[in-house]
Amino acid sequence: MTRVLVARLDSVGDVLLAGPAIRAVAHGGRSYGGDPNDVVVLCGPQGEPAASLLPGVSEAYSWDCPWIANPAPRVEARQMDALKAFVTDSRITEAVILTSFHQSPLPLALLLRLAGIGRIAGASTDYAGSLLDVRLRPGEDFPENQPESERALRIAQAAGFTLPAGDDGRLRVEGYPDVRDLVGEEPYVVVHPGASAPARAWPALHHAAAVELLEGAGHRVVVTGGPAETKLTATVAGPSALDLGGRTDLKTLAGVLARASVLVTGNTGPAHLAAALGTPVACLFSPVVPAIRWAPYGVPLEILGDQDAPCKSSRATECPVPGHPCLASVAPEQLLEAVERLLGGVSSLSARRVRHP
Repeated sequence: MTRVLVARLDSVGDVLLAGPAIRAVAHGGRSYGGDPNDVVVLCGPQGEPAASLLPGVSEAYSWDCPWIANPAPRVEARQMDALKAFVTDSRITEAVILTSFHQSPLPLALLLRLAGIGRIAGASTDYAGSLLDVRLRPGEDFPENQPESERALRIAQAAGFTLPAGDDGRLRVEGYPDVRDLVGEEPYVVVHPGASAPARAWPALHHAAAVELLEGAGHRVVVTGGPAETKLTATVAGPSALDLGGRTDLKTLAGVLARASVLVTGNTGPAHLAAALGTPVACLFSPVVPAIRWAPYGVPLEILGDQDAPCKSSRATECPVPGHPCLASVAPEQLLEAVERLLGGVSSLSARRVRHP
């Protein structure tokens, strides 16, 4: 069996969006006569929990990449040598490097070439020389304004890998637990108020008001968040919502989202996790990155927020506009309406339904 490395070196959401491409590589193709491949996923420490949930992954190796991670680790010879030794010892012969439009595959391609990998595919606007055997030119060989998961799948397909018959290319995860002992049997809406960057966060009191409105409309609400977000989740949950702040790792969160009727969140990893579980998402989406690329993929979706706000496509982590108008202008009542549309089955199955306040 051929061992192929698939690299996606950033966060949970990025790794989840690489799922269809990973399944294509695992299925095989090209010169392998359709035989399946052993897929080793190279990911960052943040993305490693997501890799363990993806179908088709044989092994995951976590590596803190100096040109991707933020804050970035120092570049040290031993760090580079550790990656090269892993690749060589793992008998990997081919690599598919998955990147976003603002990232280059070339530094990693150089390291993998030095580790002995004979065939490397990636997308690069820069001249790749002998670093890439299969090079896609963004904006020429494929459009930049497409969902990120489709971009990744195109790179895998250019390398000769195809999805198996019957695979629709949507996100998927597996291996998550049954969490009925944690959340109970009754239907519920999940509210995940945290975000990795303040520019992507709806105000906490807006979340809290939305929870009150959801409960007033007869919905049971479960609030989720990481260990550093317990004060936030307590504020949002109030006296009556179930507060799971700090009580779920990624696999447990997948179990919670799998049973949810709707997820309310921003442009976050949990939004992509919900999409991989088929759970509808009401997404409070800050336009610092384009929704066409980064909105939850392949599930019933409502996008709230001004997608033409001044921060559009700035990639800002701190809001550059006083008052955070792109999201602060969304009223809790509008969020309730979006959830009701999702529950009623009248929302679009795409990342292109953009609602302005």
